[in-house]
Amino acid sequence: MIYYVKGNFVEKTATNVIVDCAGVGYDVQISLNTYADIEPLAEGLLFTYHLVREDAEMLFGFSTKREKALFELLISVSGVGANTARVILSSLAPAEVEQAIMSEDAATLQGVKGIGAKTAQRIVIDLRDKVAKVAAAGDSPMLARAGGARAEAHAALTTLGISAKQAEGALNKLLKQDPAMSTEELVRKALQLL
Repeated sequence: MIYYVKGNFVEKTATNVIVDCAGVGYDVQISLNTYADIEPLAEGLLFTYHLVREDAEMLFGFSTKREKALFELLISVSGVGANTARVILSSLAPAEVEQAIMSEDAATLQGVKGIGAKTAQRIVIDLRDKVAKVAAAGDSPMLARAGGARAEAHAALTTLGISAKQAEGALNKLLKQDPAMSTEELVRKALQLL
């Protein structure tokens, strides 16, 4: 509904900013990452997500489209609300969240206050393919390459008769050693491991 707000930052805290847009002040909820980006600025643009619930309307703001896309993906996961997604994006940089999801590193996500083992695992399972697409479209070429190579290698290994679980385990191990491996290298080295 509201794609972005642009104007003067009248009041800033670590959790929200009041943006004056042509005389109307919008109370925009933000993450610590966005706060770090806008803290030295007197004015600017925030990409927004307008949340409408029975009991409240909230506007969440992001300094980059990448962070907004990640927020939208996080809230699509069952059990992850808007405030939980904001806590995740305040605790970890967008690139760290993407890397944790694509490398199936649930422990990193569990390190965020309020995220348990089941929720972290659900985030990884639900979002690993979607995050690779967002990274490919966004400003994260290394993560996009790693995600694309991983998906292609996984498909190749399962076509060769390797179980999906074995393929995932081998790829996780290899990508932790070198996240920039090509599809061919991943397939070759995974077959050597198995």
